[in-house]
Amino acid sequence: MILESIFLGLVQGLTEWLPISSSGHLVIAQELLKIEVPLLFDVMLHFGTVLAVFAFFWKDILKILKSLFKLDFKSQDGKLGLYIIIGNIPVALAGYFLHDVFESLFSNLFVVGIALIVTGILLFLTKFTKGRRKLNVFDSILVGIAQTFALIPGLSRSGSTISTGLFRGLDKESIFKFSFLLAVPAVIGGNLLELNQTLGEVDLLPMVVGTVTAAIVGYLSLKFLFKTLQKGKFYLFSVYCWFVGVILLLLI
Repeated sequence: MILESIFLGLVQGLTEWLPISSSGHLVIAQELLKIEVPLLFDVMLHFGTVLAVFAFFWKDILKILKSLFKLDFKSQDGKLGLYIIIGNIPVALAGYFLHDVFESLFSNLFVVGIALIVTGILLFLTKFTKGRRKLNVFDSILVGIAQTFALIPGLSRSGSTISTGLFRGLDKESIFKFSFLLAVPAVIGGNLLELNQTLGEVDLLPMVVGTVTAAIVGYLSLKFLFKTLQKGKFYLFSVYCWFVGVILLLLI
């Protein structure tokens, strides 16, 4: 069980933040590899990757919280905090009202395969973008809508949000930071919604091992993705998405 926990933590850490769809890989693991874990274990793996975001952006998060506490929406940090709130409204509404619709897609490998191919197309098109602008309210809404579509398994959250920002002409650092700070409330809120279901029993040690693994690998994945984005190589992830998507469609 320890080795399986490390494997699941590794997969979660790699796929949650890299633009290759963690939800899509979760469906593949469950349907093809027959790997099933208790709900609480899955939630803790997501918690591990959220910890990675806190570790990576802790200075930015403290500045944002300080500005929001002071109700300061004129500073850059205050504006960013406001944009994060606005950007999460679409996914909050969709998650609450359409939860069953999106959940039903998690047993559909055809949807996952097509969504991975679509993700690949989005990623590849970023090759032709040149961003220099900073984020504004309209950008936050569009990126938030892109995050909502990523509730479809196989459609990468980071892939769709970063791509949308790049298509809008945002500079790489701005959209990278916004994409992952935007994810924190969404991931936490989504997991809290899932916890309304029966948690079931889970062994403590494997859960801790899986969570720590997901946190460490998630942090390294963020660093790798940022460097890849800075070098203008973000589009290269499209090859992996196309490969997995096509293979999946051929297998079903």
